[in-house]
Formats: sequence, C-alpha cells, structure tokens
Amino acid sequence: MSERLEDIAVAMVAGGKGILAADESSGTIKKRFDVIGVESTADSRRDYREMMFRTKEAMTRYISGVILYDETIRQNAADGTPLVELIKAAGAIPGIKVDAGAKAIVNFPGDTITEGLDGLRERMAEYYKLGARFAKWRAVIDIDTTRNVPSAYSLSANTQALARYAALCQEAGIVPIVEPEVLMDGAHDIDTCYDVTKATLVKLYDELYAARVVLEGTILKPNMVISGKKAAKQAGAEEIAEKTIKLFRETVPAAVPGIAFLSGGQSDEDATANLNAINAIGPHPWKLTFSYGRALQAAPQKAWSGKAENLGAGQAAFTHRAHMNHLAALGQWKSGLEKAA
Repeated sequence: MSERLEDIAVAMVAGGKGILAADESSGTIKKRFDVIGVESTADSRRDYREMMFRTKEAMTRYISGVILYDETIRQNAADGTPLVELIKAAGAIPGIKVDAGAKAIVNFPGDTITEGLDGLRERMAEYYKLGARFAKWRAVIDIDTTRNVPSAYSLSANTQALARYAALCQEAGIVPIVEPEVLMDGAHDIDTCYDVTKATLVKLYDELYAARVVLEGTILKPNMVISGKKAAKQAGAEEIAEKTIKLFRETVPAAVPGIAFLSGGQSDEDATANLNAINAIGPHPWKLTFSYGRALQAAPQKAWSGKAENLGAGQAAFTHRAHMNHLAALGQWKSGLEKAA
C-alpha cells in the first residue's frame, strides 16, 4: 500500500467502506461493559476487540480502518499476533486516538478544550512505528443557548488545536482525522445545530489553511446537522440530509477526499438511515461514509456479553451493522433489510 498521505486518505473512504471507532478509553469501555455485565480487564478488552478484528466479512468488505486506543495498539491477540497485524491482514488500516480528552475552559462555563498537544510529535513517531497510518483528535463543542455556549473563544481554541494536531500528524506520515463534534445533547433545534456547526467548520478550515495542512491528506469527522436530543421537534432523515449537505457545500473544500460521520448518540438504525439519506441526494464532491463507535458496536457487545460461546453471535451482529452502514455509504440501504436480518 502506498505511504502517500493522499492515497491513505482516499483508501479510508473508498468503495462504501467506513471506519470502526474502537478507541474507547478504559473508562468509557468500562461503562459499556458494565451494561452487559462484563468486568473490564486488559484481557476482556482484548478479547472483545479481537472478536471484531477477526470478523472476516465485516473487516475485509465493509471496514477501511480502525481507530485504536493506546492500550490496544500495543496488545497482542490471545495467540500472540499483534492486534495491529490482524487489522492489516484484513486489508484495513490501523489508526490511533491521540487526544487526551476535553477539559473545562477557565472563565468559560460549559465550554471545553481538548488537551494532548504536549509531546505529541514524539508520540506520533512512536505510533507510526507501531503501525498507525491515521490518527484522530476530537474537539467537543456543546450547545447551550442560555449560557452563550459555545463561545467564540472556545471555537478558536479548539480549531487551532485541531490544526496543530493535523500538521504534526502529516509531519509523521500519518493522516489526521479532524473531528469537531457539535454535540446533540441539548434541546436546541436543527437550525441552531446548523449555525453552530457552520461557525465551527468555517473557523476550522481557516486554521487548517493557516497551519499549511495538506487538505488532500485529511479526513473530516463531523456531526450531522441534527436536532438536539431533548428538542420538542425532531427533524426527519430528509431534512437532516438536505441541511447537512447544504452546510458542507458552504464550508468543506472539495480538496478534502472524504467525510466520515460520527454517530454522536444516534440509535444504530437512525445513524444508518441518516447516512443513507445524505448519500441518496448525491453526487457529492467528497466521499461520505461512517466512522461509528457505538452505532457499530452496541449490537455486537450485547450479543457477545463476554462469553466465548457467543463469539459467533457477536461477529454476526458486527457484520450486519457494518454491512448496513456500507450500503448507506453507497445510498443503497433500505429499512426492510434490518427487519429481514
């Protein structure tokens, strides 16, 4: 495989394949395991992720890359094979989450800044040696209209950090996934989401240009334009698709090869249906696919539930969700396919 950033980025979004976000921190995966009654240990985390990485159909046909956590990129499978090698053997690209999480911004209640730039150049060099060819950094943008959240200061700080991270990735020969997530947690309507996401993306591309980041060697991982979870009126898939595409045409340069959506708390089926509606109104200047965590993993986690005898059931559930999202990335998904399964 070519080591050119542009070629890696294109491969990450090619042919309706998408990215498995398996980069949950130890704290996050513990919460997920608590739900299915599994103790979170280094071995149980490895067994769970190994189950997915060994799911041949899903990994070879529907998944282009896997975002890993620091622990996972260093782990070996039960038989001693490095997990990174399992991913590569399936023809997928190993990636790594490099940010250190969002922390509160002093003097700006409700706003956060993502940390992790200190020592990042050295960590990038190490991750490259460990096999990572792309990375992820998530900025968290909350919406709270009662408190003027997000502030202009928070958008500025977060997009500048994303640009600095992206430049360090490219220096190391690693494709940056740039993830400014406007949260869907509030009671705001879809138009407020549109306005905040627009302000975020305009600022983001200003900063990426200023940092001399090569856009052809990046992937954008944004939220969809969607109503807040607590909003009285929930926009349907058609409206979400129309507004999301209108926004991207206004803000995302055509030089960017692909946009891989985060699921952001949508249900499994909603995340698939909305992605399908977005692709159904193409063609678009960029490939539009998925970079889902929970929306790909909730079903396999439940089916597996930490039991070796449920391995097949877990893999079948993972394959199904990956297949549905693959079809949605091609604009070919239909809800009847969920019921048939």
